[in-house]
Amino acid sequence: MRYEFKYIVPENKLDQLRRMIIPFLDVDQFAEVEGYNQYTVRSIYFDSPRYDFYFEKIEGIKNRKKVRLRGYNECQPENIVFLEIKRKYDVPIIKYRAPVKFEDAMEMFHEKNINGQILSDILPQGTENSKRFFYQIFSKTLRPVILVVYDREAYLSKFDKTVRITLDKNLRGKPYPAIDDLYEENGLTRSLSGSLIMEVKFNKIFPGWMNPVISSLGLKRQSASKYVITMDTNRVVKQFTKTTVLTRSRWN
Repeated sequence: MRYEFKYIVPENKLDQLRRMIIPFLDVDQFAEVEGYNQYTVRSIYFDSPRYDFYFEKIEGIKNRKKVRLRGYNECQPENIVFLEIKRKYDVPIIKYRAPVKFEDAMEMFHEKNINGQILSDILPQGTENSKRFFYQIFSKTLRPVILVVYDREAYLSKFDKTVRITLDKNLRGKPYPAIDDLYEENGLTRSLSGSLIMEVKFNKIFPGWMNPVISSLGLKRQSASKYVITMDTNRVVKQFTKTTVLTRSRWN
């Protein structure tokens, strides 16, 4: 189980924030690639024809989930991506993920396979997480609804390596992507212009040294779902209320 506390930070406070937290942190090894202290996170989120996951978040349902395909940085031969389910039980979070090659992921979602459920030769062997993922896809008739991309600075506490601080910048997205759009950069719409999202992730105890940082910068813990923010920016559910969505029987 993990906890995630989120804060929306004005970009003009980023340098001050860095100065205040760096003495307590080491750069995450994944953010040190090619000398840059950040990497790009790319996710295709899936939802039902009734946008169940979107409305569960909007309504504050305590037990909810997200289903997504996640990759990193730029498209390269033999890239590994992840089939993910992120479940939230009130506050704690648990994540299930299965690694696959990107080319295999595209094959999995090819129409002839996803419709015929011919996945046995492609699915990673010996992993329950891939089965969990496709159970959600088939049982809820999930389809890709939004591509979410952002640039992440990531740090680990020097005192407790289970504490991770991430700064997610330049949030952008594209509605109704194809699976092979995971590494697309053209035509993405920016969200949260002028702000970034800080996440404080920990297993048991919130790091006490963060309290004066949060207080000094006037930050407030709040909901900051990149999925919902990007969905709203791209007006994916713009013409529907929950009532009208629930009456629909087919995917648009």
